[in-house]
Amino acid sequence: MPPEINENGRSKRSGTADETGGLSAVERIERLKAKALSLPAEPGVYIMFDKKGKILYIGKAKRLKNRVSSYFQDSAGHSPKTRRMVNRVQDFDTIVAASEFEAFVLECSLIRHHRPQYNIQLKDGSGYPFIKLPPGPFPALSAVNDGQLAKDGSRYFGPYGGWRATHMVIDSLCATLKLPTCGKRFPKDIGKGRPCLQYHMGRCVGVCVGDTSEEDFRERIRRAVMMMEGKAAGLVAEMEKEMVSRAENLQFEAAAQIRDEIKSVTALSNRQIVVGGGMADTDVVAAVVGEARSGVAVLHYLDGSLVGRDVEMSEDADEAELLSSFVSQYYMARGRIPRNVLLSAPIEDEALLKDIFLSKGMKVDFTVPQRGAKAELVKMAARNAAEEIERVTTREEKTRFLLSELKRLLNLPEPPSRIEAVDISNLGDSGRVGVIVCYKEGKPLKKAYRHFIIKDAGIRDDYHSMEEVLTRRFARLVKGDKGFDEAPGLLLVDGGTTHAAMAKRVLAGFDLDIPVFGMVKDEKHRTRAVVSPEGGEAGLTASPGVFAFIGQIQEETHRSALGFHQKQRGKFVSELDGIAGLGETRRDILLRHFKSVKKIAAAKPEELEALLPKNVAISVYNHFHAPYEGA
Repeated sequence: MPPEINENGRSKRSGTADETGGLSAVERIERLKAKALSLPAEPGVYIMFDKKGKILYIGKAKRLKNRVSSYFQDSAGHSPKTRRMVNRVQDFDTIVAASEFEAFVLECSLIRHHRPQYNIQLKDGSGYPFIKLPPGPFPALSAVNDGQLAKDGSRYFGPYGGWRATHMVIDSLCATLKLPTCGKRFPKDIGKGRPCLQYHMGRCVGVCVGDTSEEDFRERIRRAVMMMEGKAAGLVAEMEKEMVSRAENLQFEAAAQIRDEIKSVTALSNRQIVVGGGMADTDVVAAVVGEARSGVAVLHYLDGSLVGRDVEMSEDADEAELLSSFVSQYYMARGRIPRNVLLSAPIEDEALLKDIFLSKGMKVDFTVPQRGAKAELVKMAARNAAEEIERVTTREEKTRFLLSELKRLLNLPEPPSRIEAVDISNLGDSGRVGVIVCYKEGKPLKKAYRHFIIKDAGIRDDYHSMEEVLTRRFARLVKGDKGFDEAPGLLLVDGGTTHAAMAKRVLAGFDLDIPVFGMVKDEKHRTRAVVSPEGGEAGLTASPGVFAFIGQIQEETHRSALGFHQKQRGKFVSELDGIAGLGETRRDILLRHFKSVKKIAAAKPEELEALLPKNVAISVYNHFHAPYEGA
């Protein structure tokens, strides 16, 4: 028997929560770690509480000491969800179990009862729906859950994936076979009251007015049963044989009626997605980890047909952990498990679940298909989960998650709501410009972009150009100039450690403490990592969302700098001005190819002729050398 739990979720043997009031976060974690290390290395359940004694999370462990203490070690390996939970944990309690099996059952029971915030939340724990067919001459189909199954002479069909799917099946059967849907009970209601609209529209056989016999009604119910058992093909074959027999006996009206019924039965059977044999009673379960949320989709198959779908949302950031906790809670809450469960990844508690349901007389096989039709079904379940995640996740949630991940990866004091990034653009000695772009809450804030023309004519490299831009920008911040008076929470510079260290020195000169990092590119000019002024590198590939975000910022900064340079280029004094036949377009071609005026001056005539008409190439060459007439 599980221990008695009081109104706060605390087992009564443990008393009230330990209120530590003035402890700092570090002291609180150290206290919890010391308590965890004193636990026994035995199986059991642990319960995490916040400062008000409210349950945050319930979990099980093979060894309580190892599992619980892991929460209070280095948090670098924790998921964002786990870090948020640990930040709120004020105390924890444990319940030692006789075995891992007992701990597993107790964990599921406590989670269902208390529904803690950081455990996966299932929408509906009422069980699988079934279709009930009671005994009697005129039975009516109805939907019940698995807790309502009784030995009362009724037949039950299912389970179906959800209530909506179950009611759709009942409605479709009644419409196809013209079964009553009015709610009257027969035979006691025969002849009482007027027939409903369904009868007048030809959609009901009219039991209430005595237009059908018990034998005819039983035949319609038999056909409904065949449909629910997945025997639509056999039913159609029977009906076709009867139709031919009626036609041969010149009963053309009856044959035409059967023909119409065959069309209805065929249409009903085609509404379901048939996936072939071997799916008599199968669930397909796939977990997907999204940017801000995660989700699990369950596709329910019965007799080869897709009959329902469930999708649950979560904050778990690990597919295997999410799938394991979901499968345990999902099937334990329903008290039934299908014969086959296809999974997107292995689950930790597979053996325990098998043992639990085997003790209830239900055998289950868990499979992680790698190829073939079943693997495609898992992919389809994953697409369902991904689509639902995208549908329910707002842009604000994605942004909050993204900035929180950026805070974690760069060890920032808080998520950076304002980010500024700087880049330099030049074409050799033709002029230099700098641009600072601004991102606010994860989106470009173009009205806050700032453009700079490098004033120091002696500057011939990006390093000193960037130094000038940053000095001018933050000097105006200190002065409080309008448009420059808001400091960023994070400064990014295009370059490595050397550029980041220079930016830090500029900030220090104004007594500003702003986190600064350099954006490093790989050999394909794509953002690879960010580096600190001290040389520490934060890899981004572990967080695809942050990786894409930093890459987007770097590309936007580069694009803006290049665009501003192109607008200003006509204002630059260049040694190429005044050369006969060399207009702006041809000058740009040379600068893009040679990168600087110095390299153009050193170019051979044939190199210039490869880019320009011969007479113009000779003019350019003669501008820097002794007259040359060409070959």
